[in-house]
Amino acid sequence: MNAENHLTPDLAPTHFLDYRSEEVQDFVERWAPAAAGTDTERAVSLYYAVRERVRYEVYGADFSRSGLRASRVLRAGSGMCIHKSVLYAAALRAIAVPSRLVFTDVRNHLASDRLRTLVGGDIFRYHCLTSVHLNGRWVKATPVFPRRLCKLYDIAPLEFDGVTDSLHHPFDLLGRRHMEFLRTHGEFADLPYDLVVHGLRTAHPRLFGDTDQLVEGSLLTDARTTPARP
Repeated sequence: MNAENHLTPDLAPTHFLDYRSEEVQDFVERWAPAAAGTDTERAVSLYYAVRERVRYEVYGADFSRSGLRASRVLRAGSGMCIHKSVLYAAALRAIAVPSRLVFTDVRNHLASDRLRTLVGGDIFRYHCLTSVHLNGRWVKATPVFPRRLCKLYDIAPLEFDGVTDSLHHPFDLLGRRHMEFLRTHGEFADLPYDLVVHGLRTAHPRLFGDTDQLVEGSLLTDARTTPARP
């Protein structure tokens, strides 16, 4: 019998969470080797590695089936919330920590003017984060926005200790409204590709170009050119 049949869905390798790939294995070995400590300590180390070592970028993000694989995200070196959460979930399974993908709709009060135009407002569909099973319970982790980008948008970086949820702050460092969670679509043992990509294309058609890649641009440029909101 195939040994993979004994793995629970939250630990199994998938097309997208391809943690047995050379890229993911090398990433885990570099940032959370077996000698690095407990499962919690290694999960926290991987959180910061994904948050800081993989660039966050909406523009140009690859939404093809191959582009959303954890191994491809590492080769590309960048991605948006879905890409980075897929990578984190895969890396967790590589160290035998169960993981799931969580999809939500959010209102982002501090999105750039250009991104608001492309999205069609300030509500973003299918924002993704990760659910991690540590110490007998599930906790939420959002290894998405690196410190540099947070600084440009006056947002406190989201920290993770493996014990408490790491979610978006409702206010930024200046006291302005930042992020509201509006709806949770659910937790998934694998990326529900058709649901998510169809949902994004339907809700935000102007984000997509002629292919499976989002339109080109730069969040760093947006941050520098968008006037500050009160």
